[in-house]
Amino acid sequence: MKARIFVISLFAAAATAAAAVEPAMPPRTEGGNPVVCGNKRITLVTPTLIRLEYAENGRFLDAPTMFAVNRDSMMREGFSVTELDGGRRVEINTGKVRMVFNNDNLPFGQGNTEFHFTRMGKPAKATARNLHSKTKRMNLGGSIATLDGVAGEVPLDDGLLSVDGWHHLIDTGTEILTPDGWFARRPDSHVQDQYCFIYGDDFHAPFADLGVISGHVPMTRKYMHGIWYSRWYPYDDNYIRELTEGFSEHGFPLDVLSMDMDWHTLDAEVGVGHNNTALGWTGHTWNRKLISDPAATIAALHADSIYVCVNEHPHDGIRPHEYCYEAFMKAMGEDPASGKTLLFDAGDRRYMRNYIAESRRENHAIGVDFWWLDWQQDYLYPYVRGSHMRHVPWLNRLYYADTERDGLRGAGYSRWGGWGDHRHPINFSGDARSNWDVLTFEVKLTQTSGNAGCYYWAHDIGGFAGETQPELLARWSQFGAVSAALRTHAHRGPKADRRPWIWGEKASRSMLNSYRLRSELMPYIYSAVRRTHESMLPFTRCMAVDWPTDSMAFGRYGQYMLGDILLAAPVTSPGTGADFEASKEVWFPPCADGEGWYDFFTDERHAGASVACVTKDLYSFPLFVRGGRVLPMQPFTQRPGSHNPEHLVLRVYPGAEGCDNTDRLYEDDGVSVKYLKGEYAVTPLRYSQRDGKVTITAGGLEGNYSGCPSRRAYTVELAGFGTVKKMKVNGKSKTVSRDADGRIRVEIPRRKITEPLKIEFHLQ
Repeated sequence: MKARIFVISLFAAAATAAAAVEPAMPPRTEGGNPVVCGNKRITLVTPTLIRLEYAENGRFLDAPTMFAVNRDSMMREGFSVTELDGGRRVEINTGKVRMVFNNDNLPFGQGNTEFHFTRMGKPAKATARNLHSKTKRMNLGGSIATLDGVAGEVPLDDGLLSVDGWHHLIDTGTEILTPDGWFARRPDSHVQDQYCFIYGDDFHAPFADLGVISGHVPMTRKYMHGIWYSRWYPYDDNYIRELTEGFSEHGFPLDVLSMDMDWHTLDAEVGVGHNNTALGWTGHTWNRKLISDPAATIAALHADSIYVCVNEHPHDGIRPHEYCYEAFMKAMGEDPASGKTLLFDAGDRRYMRNYIAESRRENHAIGVDFWWLDWQQDYLYPYVRGSHMRHVPWLNRLYYADTERDGLRGAGYSRWGGWGDHRHPINFSGDARSNWDVLTFEVKLTQTSGNAGCYYWAHDIGGFAGETQPELLARWSQFGAVSAALRTHAHRGPKADRRPWIWGEKASRSMLNSYRLRSELMPYIYSAVRRTHESMLPFTRCMAVDWPTDSMAFGRYGQYMLGDILLAAPVTSPGTGADFEASKEVWFPPCADGEGWYDFFTDERHAGASVACVTKDLYSFPLFVRGGRVLPMQPFTQRPGSHNPEHLVLRVYPGAEGCDNTDRLYEDDGVSVKYLKGEYAVTPLRYSQRDGKVTITAGGLEGNYSGCPSRRAYTVELAGFGTVKKMKVNGKSKTVSRDADGRIRVEIPRRKITEPLKIEFHLQ
């Protein structure tokens, strides 16, 4: 890619209204920033994020919106404002970006506003591009609201990343958030509200900027990144018992049991319904003909460390047959004897307060852990009444807040609501078809969605609709093992049961490998979740995020980084032969000389800055570990989402001479907001190599949290190493030998978790 300097002309559709032209006036600053020129206001949020406003009579907007919740964040120093051409133009320089605009008291538009910055490191010039053509040709893709009914790849919304190093986000006209937690329409006089992410070569910068203006993604509950079983099926007491026993008997882990709509009664006689079927989609009353004692059922699941999620379609409100109808109607000042149904109204504060309180009262009491908001009704009710908002983002906000109780973190599970919805994780991608094309698209979607802040998809593993074949389900499960959650889900058809042990010996063996892999990787997975919370870098991210100046990183949607250490390239096409061998082209990014990338399953080394065709049978898939790093794992456990390991497995692959890399193992209680008060623990994991000597250190645990083990054992796995000599463990000589798989394993007995661990050895 050639080096370029970009000059961007922004086109704002909202800026076409006529405005009175006034004489040029000197720029006015309020404490230096924002910069005000008549009806224009420019706020320098960061050196690479600039907000543009145009408001009649200078009535600018300081209230937060669903996207922009942090109005106090802005540059305090390090920028300059200069008048040009006798005051007819103004230049603002942030040190990263130079903005030049006409001091004409007109809205920001194509002809009067431009930005200058560098891309690819060297001075060059690009002509101004129309925003829409840039979008089609340059943007690397973002997310999409839902995959309902999708049978293959569909167009994506835009994300923050673009080949040319900038993105223009329009927040014009969106609702403002009021101090009491509700929304209001912004004044019509507020004509423009735009955000210019201008990052050039630094593809990490826009994610940090997103966190500054829109808030950081909160820590999710740990168990939500584990293994889920879900199905649109009438679970009864026997089914639930046999299901959980089956997971245990066949050696599969399980963290979450998700119940689709059949958990509640389906006997409504009034309402709109959905999808040309019965009126029973909305419901709040347990079907005790299926589950006789919901409280006892949930208590038994909790005793087995299994969490419970129930489905909710709220669009028909609370009707006369519901257990909560009388209390709800009284709270609304209505007579329950009237038998009428109040229309669902997400825009009415009183309605929603009472709706959420009464419809969930019993489920909160008996221990339902979180709700799956299955809103599909925007074809019936496109917008929250009294607003321009669609229902999903607003309901996600309200429902997430409802789960922030008793000291718990919020927990959402719903379709994607767009910019700002990253504050209400995690997301349900919808009812996609079951085929190879959808699996291929989900791999792409999972990484591009992070470009819009949609960090955590829990897909329908195996696809929702249609008949899944054993090979396809096995490959889909491999993908689930290296995504935000391994969550099976499907319709109620006779061939849609996703229990992983019923699909034949080969597919079930493959899925057992994937489920166990997910369990073993949980310490790394949860540490990567923390990294996303802190940095706003996507949990699963496009290769270009970390290698933005390498042309080989672009367009490689078949592979992605999972955190900072793992590179995944799930198989998305059918294989051949008895063991269904399939090949995948993988690009291995540049790394330090001699460092390389190592096959997780075979320890085979691949040099950086290379491309290889990797072939895998059904029992593994292309998954690679960056050399010279310490990968934290744990022995298999059937409840990885709630397990606090007293035994860690530290897998290490060779680094490069002179390297010194430190990663972190992050731990907390997994469910509470105490992490916000500093109740968590970090263990530095360091790999250094100098003069042929390797030193691996697991620094003593720093910090503490409720439930933190006091002692811990370690298994250190040296994979891909040649001859290892003169090993010492905490200064004491250690004799080493290789296991049958060629790895050297060093067992360290239980010790105080605060005591550092140090392993040293020499290479041949």
